[in-house]
Amino acid sequence: MKALYYDEPKGYKAIKIGDFPVPEIDDNEVLVRVKAFSLNHLDVWVMSGNYPGKTPMPHIFGSDSSGVVERAGKLVKHIKAGDEVIVHPGLSCGHCEKCVSGHDNECKDFTVLGVVTPGVSAEYVKVPAANIFKKPAGLSFEEAAGIGITYTTSWNSLVLKAKIRQGDTVFIHAAGSGVGTALIQVAKLFNATVITTVGDDWKVPKAKELGADHVINHTKEDFLEAVKRITAGAMADIAVDHVGAATFNKSLAAVKKGGHVITFGTTSGDEVPLSLRHVFGRNVTVHGVYTGPKMAVFQYLKLFPNKLRTVVDSVFEFEDAQKAYEKLLSKQFFGKIVVRV
Repeated sequence: MKALYYDEPKGYKAIKIGDFPVPEIDDNEVLVRVKAFSLNHLDVWVMSGNYPGKTPMPHIFGSDSSGVVERAGKLVKHIKAGDEVIVHPGLSCGHCEKCVSGHDNECKDFTVLGVVTPGVSAEYVKVPAANIFKKPAGLSFEEAAGIGITYTTSWNSLVLKAKIRQGDTVFIHAAGSGVGTALIQVAKLFNATVITTVGDDWKVPKAKELGADHVINHTKEDFLEAVKRITAGAMADIAVDHVGAATFNKSLAAVKKGGHVITFGTTSGDEVPLSLRHVFGRNVTVHGVYTGPKMAVFQYLKLFPNKLRTVVDSVFEFEDAQKAYEKLLSKQFFGKIVVRV
């Protein structure tokens, strides 16, 4: 099979196209013919050698994909050859207390497809049958490829962790990111007032079209001061920070007493000086989120495509994967960047 891979951790410019054997599956696995995969910043960290843990080389990367079932193991009952599917990227042991209680992303063996295992940037990928979900009717393969990490993380953050309530005020960084577009949509399911940020004026109308109530260009206005102004000093019930060191303390200050702060990204660094008094003195809860459990997929997938829908910024051809990652790092996009296989 054709695959995109790299054999040294030197970033997206090291991506090559090569031939690899089609994976062999066991009785509880499914072989998927990949139709499309989407990009995540996780890919960049792994391919740059910055991710903790050893990634075997050569490495087929990527976590989120959609495709068609090529073969299903003989013990697989819920899916069959020819079904159009989404591949959930979270891998766990499947039998520990965390896994069987619906918290598989907290399994001690949890990892994400394409990190230490072969990923989805290839014509075929094999995964446990439990990771296969039927693609909702009405979604293209390109849209379906952008669901995985993005919507699982968003649902886990707002619904399972912060327990968003009807009418909450939610502050979200980076409306134009893939996860930003997902978070806005999930928050609006709960009639939330959504305050979000962008770094370019051309993204403002796109964020509002998606449902954002207030959009702050963080290059022109301090986002914390803007949240104070917009809420008349009441601040947000929930703040979602996937930027890291550059924004975290202000995100913490952007929530009211008893508020919730979600953290799951560190594109600006992960070392933060923190006042613990500022946390416990205001009864703030900080939630660390690493993707989410399969349970989340069952909950949100039924809302596609009528209530939730992937925002696809652009689609690149297989041989142009380097250009796709170049665009991801440019920040000049709104939504998910997808590669067609």
